[in-house]
Amino acid sequence: MELTPTAEKFILHWGEMGSRWGVNRTVAQIHALLYLEGRPVAADEIAEALGVARSNVSNSLKELQAWRLAKVVHVMGDRRDHFETSTDVWELFKLIVEGRRQREIDPTLTMLRDTLEGPEIANESRETEQRIRDTLQFLETMTTWSDEMLRLKPDTLMKALGIGAKISKVVRRKS
Repeated sequence: MELTPTAEKFILHWGEMGSRWGVNRTVAQIHALLYLEGRPVAADEIAEALGVARSNVSNSLKELQAWRLAKVVHVMGDRRDHFETSTDVWELFKLIVEGRRQREIDPTLTMLRDTLEGPEIANESRETEQRIRDTLQFLETMTTWSDEMLRLKPDTLMKALGIGAKISKVVRRKS
């Protein structure tokens, strides 16, 4: 597989963005490659195209599978495992948001609730307790809102986002 200059640019940039989002650069590059290819790709082809070690590709593919961003598929006449990702941007966005919520937000919500229900909260100042309550309320509101948005079909979500942008402009003009 030979990458075009455009594909190379996209893959390199996606890797850079991945590292800024806390994702291993190679993991993000492999995801970008699978996304652009839009077909099942064998791990050795990925390693060759990106110029990375086969073991690195294997570990990265496992991470992508854990995020549900890649899956194993089989190609007729080829005994190797091939990997693919969705080419639907909305589906990928939903998977990433859900994965980040499970790994980052849900544990924080649990910690905040446990803290407020625990006996040690009685030893805290009212201000500290209130800040913890405010943080919990904020995160609960945002997760409820994001859950509702992610339930929408992509075209409905785009309309909702457009309406939200219009409302925001009106509110800004009045302030």
